Amino acid sequence: MNMEATRRRLTEKQADTVDRLTKAALEVLSREGFAGLTVRMVAAAAGVGTATAYTYFSSKEHLVAEVFWRRLAADAPPEPEAGIDRITRVVAVLRQIAMLVADEPALAGAVTSALLGTDPDVAHLRTRIGTEIRRRLLDALGPDADPDVVETLELLYAGALVRAGVGYASYAEIADRLEKSALQVLRD
Repeated sequence: MNMEATRRRLTEKQADTVDRLTKAALEVLSREGFAGLTVRMVAAAAGVGTATAYTYFSSKEHLVAEVFWRRLAADAPPEPEAGIDRITRVVAVLRQIAMLVADEPALAGAVTSALLGTDPDVAHLRTRIGTEIRRRLLDALGPDADPDVVETLELLYAGALVRAGVGYASYAEIADRLEKSALQVLRD
């Protein structure tokens, strides 16, 4: 999985800088929340100049979206076990993605805000994230996947994560509700 930042190709040193920035973003986010997070604060926490940080991230939304993308890309989908039916595979994929930020409430809320932003770099990451989620759903559904079912599952996932991100319910509760909804779609 390609882990490089979305704005440019990176040398090893640049990739290290981006890695330090994304790790520092989590620290600052847990301390300041999304409203208090700034690229300047993250740069200082990472030991990087502010101008350098802005060469990699156009906004705090872009930085948080990158953190989520990296988390998703690093968390490989569940390996399909022999004899497991497609419904079980799909539910496992949806649950895994829904729980990516469950233990980090500050990150969870920030991801929701960031992904809904209008920054073009965020839009690029939204596309990458959506493409990866679609790929995982298609793999779980198998070669005869109905495109309408895939789209319905994507809409269920997106709606569920927005509800969790705005605090309507915990990510664990949303993952349970997402599973129940997916089962209704897949069993029809």
